[in-house]
Amino acid sequence: MAIKGCLSVTKYFLFVFNLLFFILGGVLLCFGLWILFDRGSFATMIGSSVPTLKVWSYVFSGVGILTMLLGFLGCLGSLKEIKCLLGFYFAFLLLLFSAQITIGVLVYTQRNSLSTRLGTIVESVIKDYGLYANQTDLEEGWDFAQEKMQCCGWYTPDDWMKNQKIQNTSVSLYPCSCRNVSAFHTNSSANSSTEFPEAKAGFCTTGAREKWPVYQTGCMNTLQAFLLNNSITIVGVCIGIALLELFVMTLSMCLCRNLDQNYNKLARYS
Repeated sequence: MAIKGCLSVTKYFLFVFNLLFFILGGVLLCFGLWILFDRGSFATMIGSSVPTLKVWSYVFSGVGILTMLLGFLGCLGSLKEIKCLLGFYFAFLLLLFSAQITIGVLVYTQRNSLSTRLGTIVESVIKDYGLYANQTDLEEGWDFAQEKMQCCGWYTPDDWMKNQKIQNTSVSLYPCSCRNVSAFHTNSSANSSTEFPEAKAGFCTTGAREKWPVYQTGCMNTLQAFLLNNSITIVGVCIGIALLELFVMTLSMCLCRNLDQNYNKLARYS
C-alpha cells in the first residue's frame, strides 16, 4: 500500500511538473513567433531595435519547441503510465544533462582558445563594418553588444582604426554604437550648435579624429568583468538546473521501473 501511494504521488507530481513545463514551452514559442512575425510592434514596446530581435526570435522558438516536447513526453508518459514515453523522457533528459556537462567542461578547458577565436571573429567584423549597404547579422549583433555593455572594440577602441571605411575617408568617423554620451557632451560643449546624434548603428562624425567620444574599455574586458562579478550566480543557477534534472530523471526512472509489468498501455491507442 505504501509503495502504491508513493508511485501515485510520483506519477501526479511528474504530470503537474511537466504540464507546467509544457505551458512554459508554449509561452516561449508564442513569444518567439510574435517577435519573428511582428518585430516592429514588439521593438516599439520594449524600445529596442528590430534587427537585434531576429536572433532572439529563433532562440525563443527553438527553446519553446524543445520544452513543449519534453513536457508532452513527461505528461503523457506519467499520466497514462506508458513506459516507452517515460523511457524517451528519461533519455531526452539524460542527453540534455550530458550535453550541458560536456559544454561546460569544453568552455572551461578551452576558454583561452575560445577567447582568441572570438576576438578574431570580432576583429573581422570591425574591419569590414559598414562596407555594404545593408548590415549583416554579425554587424547588428556587435552594435547591440557595444551599446548594451558600454564598451568599444574588442581589446580597445583603437581596434576600429583597422576599419576600411574609417581608413579611407577624410571625414572623422567613429562607431555610433559605442558612443559615450557624457564624453560626447564634453567634446561638444564648446560648440553649442552640435546636436546629439540619435543613430545607434553605423558611423557618426566628430570634429577630432584623435579623440572619439566613445567608451574607452574594450568589450573583452567588460565581458570578463561581468562573468567574474556574476560567477557565483552563474554557477549556482547551473548547479540548480543540473540537480533539478537529476531529480526528475530519478523520479521518471523509478516510476518506469515500478509500473505493472503485465500490461500494454499502447494497445488502447492502436
